[in-house]
Amino acid sequence: NAGTEADVYITVYGERGDTGSRQLLRSQKSKKFLKGQTDIFAVEAVHLGHLYKIVIGHNGLGSGNGWFLDKVVIKDPITDLDYTFLCHRWLDQGQGDGNITRELPVTDASTFPRRQELELKREETWAAEKWKFQKGMTLQFYNRLTRGFICLYPDSRVDALGDKKNKYGKVFSVWMYA
Repeated sequence: NAGTEADVYITVYGERGDTGSRQLLRSQKSKKFLKGQTDIFAVEAVHLGHLYKIVIGHNGLGSGNGWFLDKVVIKDPITDLDYTFLCHRWLDQGQGDGNITRELPVTDASTFPRRQELELKREETWAAEKWKFQKGMTLQFYNRLTRGFICLYPDSRVDALGDKKNKYGKVFSVWMYA
């Protein structure tokens, strides 16, 4: 149930403009957007230069309209470059975040593994450190310059003087606006 019978649309963005929303009508396959299938479409457009993103989605019509999209590869016949846009998500009102449209940035194959690794490390770090930011916690940071502590209190007070003898130092109010 990862395919769709809905009408699928794409907009391709490049340094010289965009294609506008285009319905993907004629695949080289007899039935388009089936699970595990790669569909190939020809989209006529002026040359957009280097591509940087696409917006792809469907109209949500038809039975079983939810769609799991792995990726989109655009082959530029003028420059002979391939542009990859990774999705690996549902476009389904009843799955995941419920969106049926995705904006996908181009993925540079040479930097993607590093970017993916950094994102994974960021998620792991947040999972390990988020307890510090729960309501009611006092945060203390050591200032190497003053050799004292900077304290952020739950009531928005900040001790930023970093008194060496008294780690709480002088306290003053900080107003935060959301």
